[in-house]
Amino acid sequence: MINFSGIIIEPEELIYFLKKRIKLKDFCQQIVQQKIISQATANNQIVVTTEEIQAEANRIRRQYRLEQASDTYAWLNDQLITPEDWEVGIREQLETAKLKEFLFATKVRDFFNQNQHLFEKALLYQIIVPYQSLAWEIFYQIEEEEMSFYNAAHLYDINYSRRIQCGYVGEVSRAELKPDFSSQIFDCQPNTVMTPLQSEEGYHIFLVEEFIPAELTDELYEKLLDQMFEQWLNAELNHLLFNQSNGDKSTD
Repeated sequence: MINFSGIIIEPEELIYFLKKRIKLKDFCQQIVQQKIISQATANNQIVVTTEEIQAEANRIRRQYRLEQASDTYAWLNDQLITPEDWEVGIREQLETAKLKEFLFATKVRDFFNQNQHLFEKALLYQIIVPYQSLAWEIFYQIEEEEMSFYNAAHLYDINYSRRIQCGYVGEVSRAELKPDFSSQIFDCQPNTVMTPLQSEEGYHIFLVEEFIPAELTDELYEKLLDQMFEQWLNAELNHLLFNQSNGDKSTD
């Protein structure tokens, strides 16, 4: 039972509300995933200390500017949770973070080292126009220095935002490009205007300003770590559901 500003909400009402919004399955899946994480944490003897929980609680308090204990209690009450609920939630978050590192920290670095070419980046500018003839006309005008690439982008690109930025796209990795584009872009020389390439969007003229070597930044590390963990968690969930389904059938 939940008391929401004096209005009593029964557990059955919560479940029925989730059913009506077609969200019950998602919530059940999240609960089962947490069970998988908790079991894997226990199996691998991963421990979260009281000091770590306190440090994370303090970080959250600073984030929400909860300077006094009374501020924290008021905030928890407003969230309809108790201090004990909050502590359990923090513990589970920290356990998940430690489990990710335990399972995949080395695999992330190995994957990056074996696939560095996927994470090389090019600092790109591009012009996209709807017609092949226009694309080649622009290309030749740039080649003959009758018009700069940036001015052409400002005048002709079909995308308003890119026109305003004179064709600027930014740092783009191989993985973010169409396969038939990436090979040609990364094979060209810096400060090269490439001949027009066609896609479903139109005709592209690329200018590669520079190439940026692959680097396992904190952001990329966390992204790869999350991807590997998510794949593992989904596989574990599917395996558990499959075994459960077969177990139910065997009892029929």
